[in-house]
Amino acid sequence: MKSYNLYLFRHGLTKGNINAQYIGHTDYSLTTDSISALKDINRKHHYPEVDAVFVSPLKRAKQSADIMFPKNNKIVIDEFIEYNFGEFEELTAEDLKDNEDFKEWLRGDITARPPHGESNAEFVHRICAAFEKVIDGCIKTGTQNIAIVSHAGVLMTILASYGVPEAPMAHWQMDAGYGYKLRITPSLWMQGKKIEVVDLAPESLEELRKQ
Repeated sequence: MKSYNLYLFRHGLTKGNINAQYIGHTDYSLTTDSISALKDINRKHHYPEVDAVFVSPLKRAKQSADIMFPKNNKIVIDEFIEYNFGEFEELTAEDLKDNEDFKEWLRGDITARPPHGESNAEFVHRICAAFEKVIDGCIKTGTQNIAIVSHAGVLMTILASYGVPEAPMAHWQMDAGYGYKLRITPSLWMQGKKIEVVDLAPESLEELRKQ
């Protein structure tokens, strides 16, 4: 039984990212500098050739995917949108440092939520339900090389939920324009819903060691 390659890439930076704001559903475009940075990554390291590209509905993900994978049509998955930060949207931790709801959210468990936002549990459920449909569909159709271009929170949730070796979300942080290569073995996926994390992307671990 053949294996499948999955690439997860974080979108480029927006002014909200640069300003350290909580940016969830606000539809910022990439900055001019970030567009240049993504093109530079592609020139130096080359994003992989893939058969299908799945993206968040937000501009920053779609613009990044167009730079990373200019030859591919993009399949928008609405559920791959970033976390709904509710009343914390577009604010910084400094803005919120005296906000009791914010303090409670930072201390909170899987049921914690920002006012008028989504809970951590709702976010994980949304991402995982959509991700499993995507992977099951690719295996069913024999789509062997796929990429997802989305947000750090979305991709870290996928890696924390399905990645082998198993690690918490914080372990899977990634820079803008970069991410991970994973190998999907159908038997491992069907039995335990697990996917092997095999390398960084688009840079390989071997290339990093040479630097």
